[in-house]
Amino acid sequence: METTKNLRALYLAKILYEQTDEEHPLSTNQLIEALQKEFGISAHRVTIYEDMEQLRSFGVDIYTIKSTQNKYYLAERLFDLPELKLLIDAVESSKFITAKKSTELVGKITQLSSRNKADELKRTLYAEGRIKPENEKIYYIVDAIHAAINAGKKISFSYFQYNGRKQQKLKNSGAEYVCSPWMLVWNGDYYYLLGHTDKHGVTPFRVDRIALPPHILEEDAVPQPEDFDITRINTMFGMFIGEPQRVTLVCDNSVMDHIVDRFGDELEIFPLDGRRFQISVMVTASKPFYGWVFGFDGKVRITAPAKVKREYEKMLQRAVENN
Repeated sequence: METTKNLRALYLAKILYEQTDEEHPLSTNQLIEALQKEFGISAHRVTIYEDMEQLRSFGVDIYTIKSTQNKYYLAERLFDLPELKLLIDAVESSKFITAKKSTELVGKITQLSSRNKADELKRTLYAEGRIKPENEKIYYIVDAIHAAINAGKKISFSYFQYNGRKQQKLKNSGAEYVCSPWMLVWNGDYYYLLGHTDKHGVTPFRVDRIALPPHILEEDAVPQPEDFDITRINTMFGMFIGEPQRVTLVCDNSVMDHIVDRFGDELEIFPLDGRRFQISVMVTASKPFYGWVFGFDGKVRITAPAKVKREYEKMLQRAVENN
């Protein structure tokens, strides 16, 4: 009898969590019926009142609507409905999460609200061009990397790239890379492992290109230098390692939205002639950066430094010659 009494309060909390919200309270009689129907537990008005007080003492935020027959609902949850919708949108639009895992996660997120709100959490988000990966091992790969970082140990793993027939071919002549993992970086919808290898120094690895979960080695990792600056890694235009430099761009006014999207709204702008403006930004002069400039069809021009401008012109010339 005592066990049933203790469980009654827990099952009552479960009913409140799953079935009630401010728009869908349950009366005392409805709670009694639910306890009996779903869990085979008997209750009456007095025990419902006592259990409610016990749950409140524990910290459960239960709101009572006073009437001839009181009604109750769970007043506060960890996440509000708009927050859950944002989480679902983030999961469904992520290129990092497989379609199968997306479905599983959305189902779990939905359970953070009441059943009555489930329909409202059905999203109609369409992420254009969003290609989902098929590698279910990614989650275990990330978990192993985190474990190694926390333990301060090196890891070893196989790393692949696609050949001209879209076949996965192992890099490094098939040998595993040995890496001191420093951090995981999210950039451009992809996870990158940033760490140190004896052969290549500071190196970024695409997590979804790691073939299997890494082996955590007994050897201590090379520690991250105290003066290491993540800004040396060009995360703005892909994970390219190099010294950032200040580049001057002259831009048509029509591309202002794109400039703000890329560099932020605190960027200092210098108007020129009513049609154009000039900006000075820190970037690593890399192929993705040059490709980004080219995409504006002349509405973004590199004017300084001369070395970066020449390198961009050489890339354009190579593109023409190889066309």
